[in-house]
Amino acid sequence: MSRILVIDDERSIRNTLQEILKYEKYEVDLAADGPEGLTLLGINKYNVILCDIKMPKMDGIEVLEKIQPMTDTPVVMISGHGTIDTAVEAIKKGAFDYISKPLDLNRLLITIRNAMEKSILVDETKTLKRKIEGVHEMIGESVEIQKVKDLIARVAPTDARVLITGESGTGKELVARWLHALSNRSEKPFIEVNCAAIPSELIESNLFGHEKGSFTSAIKQKKGDFELATGGTLFLDEIGDMSLSAQAKVLRALQENKITRVGGEKEIPVDVRVIAATNKNIKEELERKNFREDLYHRLSVILIDVPPLSKRLDDVPLLTKQFIAEICEHQGKAPLPVTDDAYTALKTIKWTGNIRELRNVIERLVILCDGKITAADVERYSMTLY
Repeated sequence: MSRILVIDDERSIRNTLQEILKYEKYEVDLAADGPEGLTLLGINKYNVILCDIKMPKMDGIEVLEKIQPMTDTPVVMISGHGTIDTAVEAIKKGAFDYISKPLDLNRLLITIRNAMEKSILVDETKTLKRKIEGVHEMIGESVEIQKVKDLIARVAPTDARVLITGESGTGKELVARWLHALSNRSEKPFIEVNCAAIPSELIESNLFGHEKGSFTSAIKQKKGDFELATGGTLFLDEIGDMSLSAQAKVLRALQENKITRVGGEKEIPVDVRVIAATNKNIKEELERKNFREDLYHRLSVILIDVPPLSKRLDDVPLLTKQFIAEICEHQGKAPLPVTDDAYTALKTIKWTGNIRELRNVIERLVILCDGKITAADVERYSMTLY
């Protein structure tokens, strides 16, 4: 249900608006003055704010100015003492609209619906931005992660192939996306292939495509990931799980910059930058003959080893703050403060699941803690299966 905050010093106006808006199926919170409204805004997430202009303690324009850095929520100013100049000033200060008292009910409801639409668009834009850009963020200032960032900055502008190694949950995909985002190919596709998730009998069709009729379910021609990534980056995640036969064909594609679709004979030129990643000990896989040595040398022009969280514990507070901000924004609540002893407690945990495990624990704390996160909360809610 959409939520509206009404800030007005007149009790009758507040009660009337609450009655009207609840009838329209909105959830409504009331504040008798600016400071009370700002307090509620710090606790709850609202879709629209209605704010009177002439109020004691803090006038509406001042409230509007304080709201702007706090939230993107549309603010509709209302007043019985307004002039054209006041309306213009409110709009210049960032108000969504201005309505004079006595309120025209139809205009009020239309304005609220329009403001709601803007609020939804803002939320959708932020969500899309997080999907597009947020995944490129690499949080941390430790020496270990700074080395990774510096290496990415040097390698990204080139077309050199990169092999990313590291334990599960350390952020190997983030490194790959950074390499793409900072490259000359950033405007072209970034195609990710999870080699461990695709059955071995389908991996070749996924990578190289197939011709119509090449096998039973091939009812039409299909382009593979190498073709789809042309001009951009192909990220082969968990390449250590790829079958030897598929490895041989990937090696050929890398050597010749050409691929042949399954069931086809025509060679198709491709221009892709290949980045691979694995959580396996690649040297052990080479010794066991589970991974082709020639492919390893083709892929590992540059090696980037992503450190486990246990080797970058100084980054735990920064990561915690980032996760709390993201999770609280998603849940529509104000970020929870974290005590110093809670940060200390988080740094003593053996993070066998690395960044992924830390985020899960932080989400658990955000959901289950009241008011703030303490060391006792960390001890109580950071239990794992390990």
